[in-house]
Amino acid sequence: MFRCYLRASTTEQDAERAKAILEDFISDSPVEWYIENYSGTMLNRPILNKLLEDALPNDVLLVESVDRLSRLSLDDWEMLKSKINDKKLRLVVLDMPTTHQQVTKKGIESEIMYVINNMLIDLMATMARLDQQKRVERIRQGQERAKAQGKRIGGKGINQDLHARIKKHLQENRLKVEEIAKFEGCGVATVYRIKNLIKNIQIKNEIPL
Repeated sequence: MFRCYLRASTTEQDAERAKAILEDFISDSPVEWYIENYSGTMLNRPILNKLLEDALPNDVLLVESVDRLSRLSLDDWEMLKSKINDKKLRLVVLDMPTTHQQVTKKGIESEIMYVINNMLIDLMATMARLDQQKRVERIRQGQERAKAQGKRIGGKGINQDLHARIKKHLQENRLKVEEIAKFEGCGVATVYRIKNLIKNIQIKNEIPL
């Protein structure tokens, strides 16, 4: 049984993006899908917990990449690995071909590759964690620079450039809301919010004084 875990960090990202790729790898094998929008820095994830509860010995835990499974601290990563091992799951990472033979898992060669793969997966988990830490640090530094320049950070500040571009798209009326969101790399809710704001301003301007 394949137990496929798909994760994205926010509701504005598509957690099912890689599903078709994983389906090609699985072919006609029995499969259960576990899909959630949750931060990879959190150990306690509802859908991941359900997968671990459902799992049976020798099931395959399939993920697209290690960072979809973990951006955890070292201690939390060790805890998650322990849970995976306790369930006797075979961890297969799509973008790590050396793990693919865990699907068949036979002989001494497979046991040697299991050890090697564990080291590689630990390395990739560490890189994913460091990448997350660097991202957070860049955001913090950017906020400090903005604050030093007297700019507003946090709260309900508006990205004026994005607002202007979305407004132009809406006025041109050539793209659907979903297409605008994809083109500008923002959430659909953001486009609708600006659309409603424009509509409210138009209504207000039509009211006679």
